[in-house]
Amino acid sequence: QLQLVESGGGLVQPGGSLRLSCAASGFTLDYYAIGWFRQAPGKEREGVSCISSSGGNTNYADSVKGRFTISRDNAKKTVYLQMNSLKSGDTAVYYCALATSPWCRTDFGSWGQGTQVTVSS
Repeated sequence: QLQLVESGGGLVQPGGSLRLSCAASGFTLDYYAIGWFRQAPGKEREGVSCISSSGGNTNYADSVKGRFTISRDNAKKTVYLQMNSLKSGDTAVYYCALATSPWCRTDFGSWGQGTQVTVSS
């Protein structure tokens, strides 16, 4: 069955880096955009980044532009989020989500379980 599993979260000091992975199974990843979202304690979920099915189009929240990079390897059925220059404000549970089309400007219909990212000195 369709499944998305996030990994790569952990504890990192401010200024450090982490790479999150979103592994897909049960479907052909090539056909779908994938988004990354996060939810910090006491705050609403927010969109972080999205990548189109081919990888040709990406977008980022203003708060992470220049620091985060989304990429995908369809052969490995995995989407990545490289996070550099991490700040305490990046602390959140990060989720990947499957879009309902190849493009990011669409609905998201399936979600992973999330991976915790904690940025603290």
